[in-house]
Amino acid sequence: QVQLVESGGGLVQPGGSLRLSCAASGSILSINSMGWYRQAPGKERELVAVIPSGGSTNYADSVKGRFTISRDNAKNRVYLQMNSLKPEDTAVYYCNVNVHTYYDSGYKSYWGQGTQVTVSS
Repeated sequence: QVQLVESGGGLVQPGGSLRLSCAASGSILSINSMGWYRQAPGKERELVAVIPSGGSTNYADSVKGRFTISRDNAKNRVYLQMNSLKPEDTAVYYCNVNVHTYYDSGYKSYWGQGTQVTVSS
């Protein structure tokens, strides 16, 4: 019913930048929150940043001041601009959106397939 396609991951040196993008498509009536999570090897998945349909954004303490989340409601896209990347930012990054579709009575959470971000010299 809803497809999420992520792009923008890759290999970058410490101090570098990457921009992740996630596009939602399908039988979408509306989207409320959109966010990014990440999972490093041997660790649990954790919240990186979330942006609701209205109100302020929220970031993990470890990325505050370095990452910026934004969204384009007309295109059903969410972005994550990552600056001053560190080796500890290495992980698979997942897009997450809460969508109300034509087939559901309420909002449902959907996940992207994940995109690898590797920060290494």
